[in-house]
Amino acid sequence: MDKLERLRPAGPLEKYSTARHPLGLYFNVAVSATYKLPDTFTLPLKDYVYKACETLIGQHPILSAIPVGEDTVDTWWVRLPEIDLSDPVSFRQRTRNFPDGDEPDVELCELLQTQHSTGFTAPLPYWRLFIFTEDANERRFTAAYVFHHATGDGMSGKAFHETFLEALHAAVSLTPGEAKQIIPSPKTPLLPNLEAIHPLPLSFPFLANVFFKLKVWSPRDPGLWTGAKMFLPLNTHLRQVVIPAAVSSALRNKCRQQNTTITGALQTAIARALFAHLPDQCTKVQLTGAISSRRWLKGQITDQSMGVWVVEYGDSYGRKQVTRDPATFPWDEARRSRATVERVLSREGKNTGVGLLKYVGNFIDLLKNKIGKDRGDSFEVSNIGVLKPDQTDPSRPLIGRVMFSQSPNVSGAALVVSSLSGGDGCLSLGITWQKGVAEQELMNAVVDTLVRELHGAAQ
Repeated sequence: MDKLERLRPAGPLEKYSTARHPLGLYFNVAVSATYKLPDTFTLPLKDYVYKACETLIGQHPILSAIPVGEDTVDTWWVRLPEIDLSDPVSFRQRTRNFPDGDEPDVELCELLQTQHSTGFTAPLPYWRLFIFTEDANERRFTAAYVFHHATGDGMSGKAFHETFLEALHAAVSLTPGEAKQIIPSPKTPLLPNLEAIHPLPLSFPFLANVFFKLKVWSPRDPGLWTGAKMFLPLNTHLRQVVIPAAVSSALRNKCRQQNTTITGALQTAIARALFAHLPDQCTKVQLTGAISSRRWLKGQITDQSMGVWVVEYGDSYGRKQVTRDPATFPWDEARRSRATVERVLSREGKNTGVGLLKYVGNFIDLLKNKIGKDRGDSFEVSNIGVLKPDQTDPSRPLIGRVMFSQSPNVSGAALVVSSLSGGDGCLSLGITWQKGVAEQELMNAVVDTLVRELHGAAQ
């Protein structure tokens, strides 16, 4: 490892994930998509996948970089000299048919449930790509891209598939024997970390408030539910929810009519679903969410870039406000949720918890000390929008159903909901929680109720 090319030190936000990884607090993110290749793709699928991976490794230098010293205060990115694609890329034949309608993809969920409890080991790449095929038609397949969170945020997973789709299209004229298994790494530098290109300023009142809560007094609301105290080990439970295209479209239209967003409605629906099954003494749930900061990083970082550039936001939901009319969706709470997000966006990265990370000297010690303590958040929502490139040209590969999911966070929220819509028009939710954070029956009931809430809100 000492002989590998050193690229740059990990930034504070990257270190947050590199520290969680060896401690077993959080392992990875995944974005999955089902593809359909036109009849003009006549070679074995493996050839096209390998050629597309070669293209992406050349485009995205983070794919050939791994962090070293994750369990130290001096974490660096180093470059692997080459990537043997047989290490991170694997092919599996389905034992069940592709799911129809709003059926969950059971095989994909089984894989991701295991993956979200499994870390990475140097000197192998810190990403994995699983290809699910079926005997009857190899040109239809599902690609699950699983990656270390320090190498990318959710938007990076979407960018992987967008560029993978383009690379597949460019490979249509591939000849037999042209695809390579051993790919030399590019010489291009890593893209900068968030803190290197954005000041993430903190005002004095914001810092004073943080200091007061940390050192003086920070009472916990006795009605706040956040699941079990933080504990190890991390074993993931995962469920996929697929909202059919017609319902998803109706929900988007209803959100526009109600002057809110899918994110605002989703957060409100989750809060309602939780209160439907929590004891009456639980009167408050706390949200944490992620917002992409790419919009403020003009020039160097785009939606096609791969790296981790996010800030967080928070919101809280009260039982009385969310459940006052069990038969009517509380659109006023969904509008309030949207307003919270817009206030964070208007600050353009100022006064965030991510901005405080630059003051953390030792992430390992900070995170270790959290074990056995109460969580601060009830649920997390990450919505990365839509993965639907132009699909009007029949000569190009197509993307259908998608799924965004991630490890539960041992030191974070009890329930994690990751949202993405695909080329099939369906809104897909990857919902994860740590086994033992709450009763399994409770969490499954919450998910079932969430589905009903979203269907009801769309009407």
